[in-house]
Amino acid sequence: MTPPDSARASDAYLESVMARVAGGDRDAFSDLYDATSGHLFAVIQKVLRNQALSEEVLQDAYVQIWQQAASYQAGRGRVITWCLTLAHRRAVDRVRSVRASRERDLTQGAKEYQESYDDVEDTVAIRLEAERVDRAMAELNAGQAAAIKLAYYGGYTQQEIARIMDLPLGTVKTRIRDGMSRLRTTLGVRT
Repeated sequence: MTPPDSARASDAYLESVMARVAGGDRDAFSDLYDATSGHLFAVIQKVLRNQALSEEVLQDAYVQIWQQAASYQAGRGRVITWCLTLAHRRAVDRVRSVRASRERDLTQGAKEYQESYDDVEDTVAIRLEAERVDRAMAELNAGQAAAIKLAYYGGYTQQEIARIMDLPLGTVKTRIRDGMSRLRTTLGVRT
């Protein structure tokens, strides 16, 4: 039997309901919810300022109240105060969680931006270096350029290049050596 509204909020009523909740009485838990949920929701919403989050936190608070009902001690404070304290802590925890999540997202976004910026910077540097090498390769004679391209871009051995170009191995070695020497000079590479 549910008491009238004026009796619902009385300390004596809430203590008797809480004692039954501590014993696992689901009907008593429903009565506790009916008597206190408006107050708890108001406190939670004041902290969170978000209807959906407040509803989630209210549900979490009541789960905690159900699980910890046996730990309530009447001599240490009122039932409503105990419930409000649990609800307020849940709301503050959610604020901290949301803030930490937002900070993680910002940090990750900044990191990804920096990485993408670094990637662009690296890509530009590589492209500029490749253009510089292409210009230097254009200054080689056709035999040197072909032998170097087969060796360094094609991955062929000097013997394979000799077969592909139908040249003696010594000629291929000389073209590669002379071509690389000329490239080092053109590119300003010191050895």
